[in-house]
Amino acid sequence: MCQRITTFAIIAIALMLIALFITGRTVPSTAAACPGDFDGNKRVNIADFLAFVEVFGTSSADANYNVQMDLDNNGSVTMADFLAFVEVFGTECGGGGDTNTTGLFTQTLFHGGVTREYIIYVPEAYDGTSKVPLMLNFHGYGGIANQYLKYADMRPLADIENFILVYPQGTLLNGDPHWNSGLESDNNKSDADDFGFVEALIDEICSRYNIDSARVYSCGYSNGAFFTYALACYHSDKIAAIGSVAGTMMEETYNNCRPSHPMAMINIHGTSDYVVPYGGGSKGLLSIDEVLAYWIGFNNTSTTPIVNRMNDRGVTIEHYSYTDGDNNTSVEHYKVIDGGHVWFDISYDGSNTSRLIWNFVSRYDINGTN
Repeated sequence: MCQRITTFAIIAIALMLIALFITGRTVPSTAAACPGDFDGNKRVNIADFLAFVEVFGTSSADANYNVQMDLDNNGSVTMADFLAFVEVFGTECGGGGDTNTTGLFTQTLFHGGVTREYIIYVPEAYDGTSKVPLMLNFHGYGGIANQYLKYADMRPLADIENFILVYPQGTLLNGDPHWNSGLESDNNKSDADDFGFVEALIDEICSRYNIDSARVYSCGYSNGAFFTYALACYHSDKIAAIGSVAGTMMEETYNNCRPSHPMAMINIHGTSDYVVPYGGGSKGLLSIDEVLAYWIGFNNTSTTPIVNRMNDRGVTIEHYSYTDGDNNTSVEHYKVIDGGHVWFDISYDGSNTSRLIWNFVSRYDINGTN
């Protein structure tokens, strides 16, 4: 037994050193319950590791079993729990850290037995004295948050407009990061609790920063846009307004959509998007016209749009604005002629994609026009 523990300890320490010094995963955790911090000192360190070794291999039937160290809650402390422990080894958690510190941070949140990651950007102007909006921006299928933010970068806007910006990271499905925008069913290939994760994430950020909870916005690209629509449909009590880039609604989302309040929506989509076709008809995806029709009808806006066109470096962009909805909401659509499946590098009347989204959603709080 002693030899087994010694061998395990040597291998474990080597793996943790790799996690710390090669992958650079020493990030602050913001989970309300700090995974891996078994002694309650807000740090996951060697003392926690030694405590973990003492119960490694035990199950709920053993006298020395400790449910706190059963990180996946399956009734035994196994290698899966150890690998989860390695993920958080070296982090500072809970109330640690100065929430008035500005800049870009990778952080973790333990939810549903899984250590989830997100990137948060706190603008230079934030000092905690007044409430600020929160913007969530979701990557597409196969996306990595720290890469996605480089081309869907809202940080300059956050500095100018003083809002907190979050890029959550999806979990793996068949080896690729994704967002589970479907309801639980036999047809859903994903079992990720992304709705629960996002609700916990919003609650966590609101508890640590001075957030205006009536001005929480969601936008996303591709699969991240699918998920944004689903949040608006199923968790509208958390979301004030939404933005979609190269994304649409699934038929399931459309059929079950029951927002609790009028929901302003902006959609930016290319007519030559062959991944998420503008005309729909692929894999249960709605056409963009059907998406617009849903939100126009739900918000009770005008059905005749105000239409404008601009040309940006040879690209024609048509802008459709449906106004005068309930609670002064509106629906807007930017139709990029011959545009593909991208986060668009366009300028419409001097505004890029990020600015178009922010200028639109920021006009609203959860009660309508703010």
